[in-house]
Amino acid sequence: MRAVRERCVWSQRITHRDLVPYLIEESHEVIDAVESGTRADLREELGDLLWQVLFHAAIAAQDEDDPFDIDDVARTLTEKMVRRHPHVFGGETAATPEEVLVHWNAAKAAEKRTRRSVLDGVPRGMPALALAQKLVGRAAGAGVVASGDGRPQSSAAPATAPPGSAAPATAAPPTAASGSAAPGTEAELGDALLALVALARTNGWDAERALRERVRVLEDEVRAAEAD
Repeated sequence: MRAVRERCVWSQRITHRDLVPYLIEESHEVIDAVESGTRADLREELGDLLWQVLFHAAIAAQDEDDPFDIDDVARTLTEKMVRRHPHVFGGETAATPEEVLVHWNAAKAAEKRTRRSVLDGVPRGMPALALAQKLVGRAAGAGVVASGDGRPQSSAAPATAPPGSAAPATAAPPTAASGSAAPGTEAELGDALLALVALARTNGWDAERALRERVRVLEDEVRAAEAD
């Protein structure tokens, strides 16, 4: 990485912002390798993603005001993981994944004391379905249940279920998405999609992955039709 930054005129001009599209692309290629690739594909794509981290760190090391390098990145990560695993590196105990999550959330809350909303820290650049599922979970933590009809509903007990697990009984799955009437407007389509996302979270499903995998089936069907 140092040699590339020193000798490649293209790389010398690249900024953090310039790298963003490549970071997004490489991240999605890792996802593709995990879901439908080979072990060789995954090994290669993880390397490409690692290269993005190294690239950003190399750019950061040349910042005039606040430089840091890959060692600083690794050190910061190590310190964070030690804090968030007191049952591994400290005197706490955790016999179940749920107990691990309690320690993790407590440590994270202590780190993010300056945040004023449960929505702070959610990257708005996420794909829409993944963002919706993230926000549904955060909303439940604030006692708001996505109703799927455009109107938020208050929940008597805030939901604290971990990502990928079923939501508590107070966040009943919406029924709007399963109704027989098709959405009549784009706004109603948004309500129906949000209801499906909330239903996915209730059942511990990943809405983004579900659609991605269904689209792959559609791709196979199209290619099969073209081959006939």
